[in-house]
Amino acid sequence: MSRKYKFKNIRNIGIIAHIDAGKTTITEGILYLTGITHKIGIVHGGDTQMDWMEQEKERGITITSAATTCFWIPKHYAPQDPDKEYLINIIDTPGHIDFTVEVQRSLRVLDGAVVVFDGKMGVEPQSETVWRQSDKFNVPRLCFINKINQVGGDFYKSLDSIKDRLTSDVYPLQIPIGFEKDIKGVVDLVKMKAYVYNDFHDKELIEEEIPEDLKEKAEKYRQELLEKIVESDDALTEKYLNNKEITEQEFVKAIRECTLAGNIFPVFCGDGRGVIMETLLDAVVNYLPAPVDLPPVTGIEPKTDKEITRETSDDAPFSSLAFKIATDPYVGHLCYFRIYSGILESGSYILNTSTNKKERVGRIVRMHANKREEVKEVYAGDIAAIVGLKGTTTGDTLCDPEEPIILENIEFPEPVISIAIEPKTKADQEKMALSLRKLAEEDPTFKIKGDPETGQTIISGMGELHLEVIVDRMRREFSVEANIGKPQVAYRETIKSNSQAEGKYIRQTGGRGQYGHVLIRIEPKEQGQGFEFVNEIKGGIIPQEYIPAIGKGIKEAMDRGVLAGYPLVDIKVTLYDGSYHDVDSSESAFKIAGSMALQTAVKRADPIILEPIMKLQVTTPEDFMGDVVGDINSKRGRIEKMEDRGERSSLIKIIDSYVPLASMFGYATQLRSISQGRANFSMEFDHYEEVPKNVAEGIIGEKK
Repeated sequence: MSRKYKFKNIRNIGIIAHIDAGKTTITEGILYLTGITHKIGIVHGGDTQMDWMEQEKERGITITSAATTCFWIPKHYAPQDPDKEYLINIIDTPGHIDFTVEVQRSLRVLDGAVVVFDGKMGVEPQSETVWRQSDKFNVPRLCFINKINQVGGDFYKSLDSIKDRLTSDVYPLQIPIGFEKDIKGVVDLVKMKAYVYNDFHDKELIEEEIPEDLKEKAEKYRQELLEKIVESDDALTEKYLNNKEITEQEFVKAIRECTLAGNIFPVFCGDGRGVIMETLLDAVVNYLPAPVDLPPVTGIEPKTDKEITRETSDDAPFSSLAFKIATDPYVGHLCYFRIYSGILESGSYILNTSTNKKERVGRIVRMHANKREEVKEVYAGDIAAIVGLKGTTTGDTLCDPEEPIILENIEFPEPVISIAIEPKTKADQEKMALSLRKLAEEDPTFKIKGDPETGQTIISGMGELHLEVIVDRMRREFSVEANIGKPQVAYRETIKSNSQAEGKYIRQTGGRGQYGHVLIRIEPKEQGQGFEFVNEIKGGIIPQEYIPAIGKGIKEAMDRGVLAGYPLVDIKVTLYDGSYHDVDSSESAFKIAGSMALQTAVKRADPIILEPIMKLQVTTPEDFMGDVVGDINSKRGRIEKMEDRGERSSLIKIIDSYVPLASMFGYATQLRSISQGRANFSMEFDHYEEVPKNVAEGIIGEKK
């Protein structure tokens, strides 16, 4: 078999946004327009292709990222190299912050993204999060302002909010014709033509001249766009300064180059269900990168630790990244992967360089949400899944055994909330352990541990909804019934000042004794910088072979703080002195001495408890603002700012604040009660902060 689609005709894109901005509806619209489906699924009707899990259908939200493939021939622009058809791999991601892992791992393997904004709300908290994640992975983006046809939908206010809160480098390539329910099309600022429709379900757009009342506005936005893009091309600058006409093809090419370089983020608008999605598909093809538009992927050669690159080519050695593990009820273990170079055939062998194990590739499938299409081989630039790989986890590199490479892994946030869980019956005991292990393999932000004091199993995740879905999946997919305890906050401990301490471990037991003796200094580090161990031992005061054991003992002691037993974070430990015994010293003795020294030093260094602080945004009708603000203040919350949205008759207040997670359990029910069910909120982890003294005393007392 040979490659059907050339590299330049492939697009790997993600649809990312805040919850309920319309990502899944947009994907459904794309699948309908490209002929993959014959009707547009409705999220709250539970009949969408991409939200296939029972939990997604019931809640009307996306929980797990779903991959699909569609094909498109541009309708309104001739692409740069007019080959017939483009293959577009799409990943539809969740918008709820509890499932942010799905966005992060998808962005790691995607070439471009469409960021969707709710035209009624503009930039929302999770919009900022996905934007930052895209910046981290240098993903070129298009913006799509959705729902502008609904009451409160406002393209220009949403555009301003993107400029104010995300980047000033956003430039509309379309502006809407009409307002709210009267919207009937867009003005294309490249072609300077209007595209209109009579109904969202029209089969095609009608090209017309720009309405008189929009000509001045269209000219203004086009001029701003033109001035920005000519900066990046000397030939265009010269043409522009000499008042020569810039052709449509030159305009499109310049916009594409600026978008790929991250200099601009083109903005489009409409309703995600409508025929206007044709213009978004054209934009994906014209302005987002093909796999060959990006630099070759870099990695590490395992034996030499040298940096090596892999060209995006079918002739290069095979290299890929496993970005998602899923349990499929029909085929079992599914490993989603993105190929950066080479070709993979079913029946061949691959090396997992993260585990250094070889595996045989059984079946390769292309995924269409939860449906599978078996293929014999996949090529560089493709996204597919392998059935039945053992021992592969998210972030592992899969490559040619003869040409090993380790690609950059994906880092995930630590969980902030825990609950105790126990099986309802003895029969469920073993099944629960198995199901939790399988779910943890799928989700790197879901952690399981045993509590040695109570013997309970503790599960940890990114929020209440995250853990609620995990328990629900255990019940439905694995038939395990479980009792759960009340949520627990993932507190941390740290220090505020420097100190030093001695750790001396001496035991005489009749035979050979135990001797380990260390002196350490500790100092606080900035939040998020983690643990650092520095060895300043000189002249063999402590033999070199014992140093790693001391570091290990100190690291293990960091797992249990001195105030309430929570993990210690952000501490620098320097080993500067000590002594040893020719006969009695051992690694275990020095490990214990290191642990003792750290515990003593921490007690002298003003230890404190830290708690997770959540960024909370509440959207409420003006009538309930006083009650909502009062409730936030009662939870030790800190109001940052308040904004108005909408017209005087239907004024909505947006309240941004920071609130301790410990105060937020059950908030959804409370907010419904305060606002007669009319207020909404979104919440995400922001940072750790010192717990007030009176609260800390309560936490310590409860632990004791």
